[in-house]
Amino acid sequence: MPLEDYKGIVGAVASVVTIAQFFSGVFVCKDIVRKGNTRNVQVAPFVGGIGLSVLFFKYAEIINDPGMYPVNLMGSVLNVGYLMCYYAYTENKMHVIKTIGQAILFFGSILLYVNWEDSDKVLFRFGIITTALMILLIASPMAQLGEVIRTKSTECLPFPMILMGTISAFMWLLYGIILSDAFIQIQNLIGFLLSAAQLSLFAIYPSRPVSEKKKSN
Repeated sequence: MPLEDYKGIVGAVASVVTIAQFFSGVFVCKDIVRKGNTRNVQVAPFVGGIGLSVLFFKYAEIINDPGMYPVNLMGSVLNVGYLMCYYAYTENKMHVIKTIGQAILFFGSILLYVNWEDSDKVLFRFGIITTALMILLIASPMAQLGEVIRTKSTECLPFPMILMGTISAFMWLLYGIILSDAFIQIQNLIGFLLSAAQLSLFAIYPSRPVSEKKKSN
């Protein structure tokens, strides 16, 4: 059977896995609540997650693929919840407010551009924009690479989000192949490789600093 015959199944699985990826933020928030602070946790994935969900919702509208609507709506709602949790426990609330304000201006400007751009050009150009932003968001945990190497620990990396992100990127890559959509393919191929690289760090370094493990022993 042609691969296209599995479009509905692959799309549904990709959506379920992505929603599961969004729910992985619950574990990050649970850790924040347990510690009572947001130390070693970045706000960018939550703010970026909201913005990208909105952009991908718009992208689904442009390519007329309603199957992408539920997952991006869910992504927006869940990331708003995680952002609220982050704000409640962070010591630097002004930084969060500033980040949110910058995100509103940035993503809002992109949406205005998409609505203004010529319909013959918007798909290609919007695809480039969403691809670049998705890659930046997926790669954002790599900003902690120096901390990981210094402490020889992956404690500062969100394992659940990275694991589910790797699986999600693979499923959307397959979906992009079925749709013959080059942007979905490129986004998720790079996303899969980046997530897999981050995931490999957990096989190299423990989840807690070596010194802390020695103390607990």
